[in-house]
Amino acid sequence: MKANRVLVLEDSLIIAMEAEDILRQVGVEAIGIASSLEQAMEATMRETFDFALLDVNLGEVMSFDFARHLARIRIPFGFVSGYSDTKDFPEDLRNVPLLVKPFGETAMRDFLQKLFPASS
Repeated sequence: MKANRVLVLEDSLIIAMEAEDILRQVGVEAIGIASSLEQAMEATMRETFDFALLDVNLGEVMSFDFARHLARIRIPFGFVSGYSDTKDFPEDLRNVPLLVKPFGETAMRDFLQKLFPASS
């Protein structure tokens, strides 16, 4: 995998820190963490990212509109969720790679392989 900069959108600090640790284990060098849609949007205006991990449910809002924003600016992304499928996602986002919580290094590697299939 050639991706070195990732944006993690996660409203749980503990899960964000676990994701950061696992991403470092798989070789990601720079990790930006945003706990809200506003922080994530600001981050994409200030920095460039190779990909993003998006928690689906951010309390009172879902990350689907932000996912569409990432698609418009051509930043690959995947969802992170406690649910094991995407059948209840909007139709245009059902084929996005999904990383199911809780996850470890092996699950993260498998997820990144789905996100970047050409890097195998």
